[in-house]
Amino acid sequence: MLPISLEFFPPKTPEGSAKLRAVRQQLYALRPEFCSVTYGAGGSTQDGTFRAVSEILAEGVRAASHFSCVGATRAKVREELGMLQSLGARQLVALRGDLPSGYGMGGEFHYASDLVEFIRAETGDTFRIEVACYPEVHPQARSPETDMQAFAAKVRAGADSAITQYFFNADAYFRFVDEARKLGLDVPVVPGVMPITNASQLLRFSDGCGAEVPRWIRLRLQGFGDDAAAIKEFGADVVARLCERLQAGGAPAIHFYTMNQAAPVLEICRRTGWSG
Repeated sequence: MLPISLEFFPPKTPEGSAKLRAVRQQLYALRPEFCSVTYGAGGSTQDGTFRAVSEILAEGVRAASHFSCVGATRAKVREELGMLQSLGARQLVALRGDLPSGYGMGGEFHYASDLVEFIRAETGDTFRIEVACYPEVHPQARSPETDMQAFAAKVRAGADSAITQYFFNADAYFRFVDEARKLGLDVPVVPGVMPITNASQLLRFSDGCGAEVPRWIRLRLQGFGDDAAAIKEFGADVVARLCERLQAGGAPAIHFYTMNQAAPVLEICRRTGWSG
């Protein structure tokens, strides 16, 4: 069984928080290495992120806070690092972050590599730092080459490991890792995996973030129409086979984008034999 990690987003309501607590308890059966919590554009969900991180730590599981630097000052980042340390968090996912609509770059950090460098300078080895990478190329990158150089800058600034944007083409992941190794970037590159549960949501989200949904998957999903059960069955099979190929090809771990749902991840792990 590969090591796994899980990503959640911070709920916005008390009901959502209660539901996520139940989801986490179900998924802890998979013995995740850590759970990460996302961070809103411009810090809009900072408080929710830190609350969820605190709860996960209290449940006895390692927690990694997403840490966005868009629009941030060094003083603000320093303050938030102190807050995370006081919570007992020792792992971060360092990101530039998405720019809110109509928002200029601003702030004192232009790239995630600037943030990684600052965290290392401020806190030494206190935090394990994860960074993002894009096997199918970041949608705002000028070219695959410049995107790889951006990843290299994050690693050389002090990142410990990387988590990929989700994908459905394993070849893209393996090629990315090969190209990273040729540049001397030897940090673990953990594939991010997205369960398929809702066709229209997946296609809309993928179009927005630059993740490629292969034509055969897109057509099959469209062919199921509103048959939710068929979509979930097909999706579980596709993603389980993807995970098996990633394991066979030497991926060091799997990071699941859970969308705050337990059942899809548990079913994928059952089909791959990772459910213990």
